[in-house]
Amino acid sequence: MATASPETSETTWTFFEDAWHPGNVRLMGPRTHGAWLGSTVFDGARAFEGVSPDLDRHIARVNRSAVALGLKPKVEEERWLGLVREGLARFPRDAELYIRPMYWAEDGFAGGVRFDPESTNWCLSLYHAPMPLPAGVRATLSPFRRPSIETAPVDAKAGCLYPNGTRALIEAHGRGFGNCLMRDGLGNIAEFANANAFFARDGVVFTPVPNGSFLAGITRARVIGLLREAGVTVVEATLAYADFLAADEVFTAGNFAKLAPITALDDARFEPGPIFRKARQLYWDFAHG
Repeated sequence: MATASPETSETTWTFFEDAWHPGNVRLMGPRTHGAWLGSTVFDGARAFEGVSPDLDRHIARVNRSAVALGLKPKVEEERWLGLVREGLARFPRDAELYIRPMYWAEDGFAGGVRFDPESTNWCLSLYHAPMPLPAGVRATLSPFRRPSIETAPVDAKAGCLYPNGTRALIEAHGRGFGNCLMRDGLGNIAEFANANAFFARDGVVFTPVPNGSFLAGITRARVIGLLREAGVTVVEATLAYADFLAADEVFTAGNFAKLAPITALDDARFEPGPIFRKARQLYWDFAHG
């Protein structure tokens, strides 16, 4: 029987085992494969100011991620969307929410590492998560690297990928920085530890080309498309840390904060400039359109 933690229905609602539950519902036991061997995938959409931009794309991706990891996507996209609508109705219309569909494996064959796809379980959780203000953050270069498809399931939004970003953020925080750029195995910039990376120089926007070492995000793709439609040149390229240090502006794109400025990379200083402000306004106009 699912039991809830002290969080209330004012902050969190989770759909699990055919019912809505308030709070941080306990989903897994000590022998659940996803809990101790990491067979989890998820996606994260946003609700804010009465809108949920690209919700359909996030829902489609969680099912693709399940397939990529070898899980069985048991929920059709229309059912996901219907459940999200039910969940949103439990909050004020303008609530700032994180919307997280999730799959995981319950059982391993013979209790071991290889999980049984037929044991795939799932939930949908919606919870209050205030949108960060675009105040800017100081960042650095991480000593840790992103894996490739040969070493990790980078074609899925898989929970097992995130401890690597976590340790990068912990190391950066220990040196007084709020974020960090991470490289791929060849030393090229992949992304920030928790968002995709962009910079602008002489009115042109650059972002690392997807090379299989990072998840090219839904918000990233939306920002690229909006900028190009607005007449801004966006170049996807193989980029080095020196390219970012020589930029006029640096910013991130990701689902949690959408677009946020970087105010420093080590000793290089930046201001939120016209390209960042244009990209952010274009995204907000799209989201409300």
